[in-house]
Amino acid sequence: MNRLQRKCWLRFLQLFFRDQPSSTGTAAGALREGDICDRRHLLSGSPLDSAVIPSHRLLLRYSSLCQRGYYPASPESENQDTLSIKTQLQGNPNLHLFAVFDGHGYFGAQCADFARDRLVDHLAGDPHLLDDPVKSFNSAFLAANSDLHDSEIDDTRSGTTAIAVLVGGDTLFVANVGDSRAVAGVWNGEGVVAEDLSSDQTPFRKDEYERVRRCGATVLSVEQVEGFKDPAIQSWGEESNWDPPRLWLPNELEPGLAMTRSVGDSTEESIGAIAVPEVMTVKITPNHLFFVVASDGVFQFLSSQDVVDMVSRYPDPRDACSIIAAESYKLWLDHDYRTDDITIIIVHIEHLPHSDESDAGATNEVSHTSTKASLMVSHKARTDRSPFLGLETCHPKRGDCLELQSCPFDFSMEQSLACIAPPTHFVCTNVIYPD
Repeated sequence: MNRLQRKCWLRFLQLFFRDQPSSTGTAAGALREGDICDRRHLLSGSPLDSAVIPSHRLLLRYSSLCQRGYYPASPESENQDTLSIKTQLQGNPNLHLFAVFDGHGYFGAQCADFARDRLVDHLAGDPHLLDDPVKSFNSAFLAANSDLHDSEIDDTRSGTTAIAVLVGGDTLFVANVGDSRAVAGVWNGEGVVAEDLSSDQTPFRKDEYERVRRCGATVLSVEQVEGFKDPAIQSWGEESNWDPPRLWLPNELEPGLAMTRSVGDSTEESIGAIAVPEVMTVKITPNHLFFVVASDGVFQFLSSQDVVDMVSRYPDPRDACSIIAAESYKLWLDHDYRTDDITIIIVHIEHLPHSDESDAGATNEVSHTSTKASLMVSHKARTDRSPFLGLETCHPKRGDCLELQSCPFDFSMEQSLACIAPPTHFVCTNVIYPD
């Protein structure tokens, strides 16, 4: 990092997230109204909110940040990231939604805002949401995509990622389109380990690469397109993180989309860029401590485990949001003259005690697990002097950590069947999802 970049970073810390907007939604609280919900972080201004899952005696404590990137060549560039937090979706105290959107292209910010609003509207208005959340997610994503095409927003070369975590009772449904990411922190008896709750949808993934190729996409890095590297080499290693493989129209030097799925990007639909989400279903266990939803501005240089380690050091999610965003910002400037927009939601999961004495044994077991995890987190917060030491650089666009499985759900799209990946439904029993 040169002197100018370091000065910018220090200035960033001084003004850290001064204009951070409040998350939307209503906290369903067993706590007194205002005990948590009105508290804002002194440095970042981030809110600390809470929601209760009465059906399973769970408390969610959460915070968020959405920070515009540093663009010295385009100082007027707007933040293309956005987020949505909707507690008590459909008026149900056991149903809560946490979502992040990362726009791209000239109208990326408008696409992200539009997709955010329409996706929430479709989910909130779906009478079958509780009966089949996976099917509802697929319908909502495709409907939001169609709405965007029909809107006044020009999405021929613009679009957005979308990753949404729907907490329903003790089950978490994670729907993903693009390369934003969700990850959980799980206590394994010795420490907190990262469990990816989504898989980045990029040409780095073999299945996605093959799918878009069947649709007619040319997949090349920018240097391959410009003739600096052999276009016949269709494999990309670690060195490709800064020049990833992209989707191009045949015989054209556009659009150069670095993801294989998105909402919007109507031109790229002809070469396989679709809005069909991959959906993962997970049961919450007493070992699940928290989960994180964030844009690739965070995961470009931080691995899932890096992020989980940093959240584990800070019992207050507002502190963790600030530290992760600041470290992401610093790492961007260590490698480039600019940064990406950075958005993060952190949700802590706490198990509330049962009042029924007949459940005392189960309660003690849950409390014992939660106490061990809490002590571990507090110990790390005291003993780790710096959260930035020993971080491993991740390879963010690789999505080979999860095995995809198709779910039996039929849908129609005006597209070649070869271009369409069926909605995928992950089922895990050992991953934590927010309620």
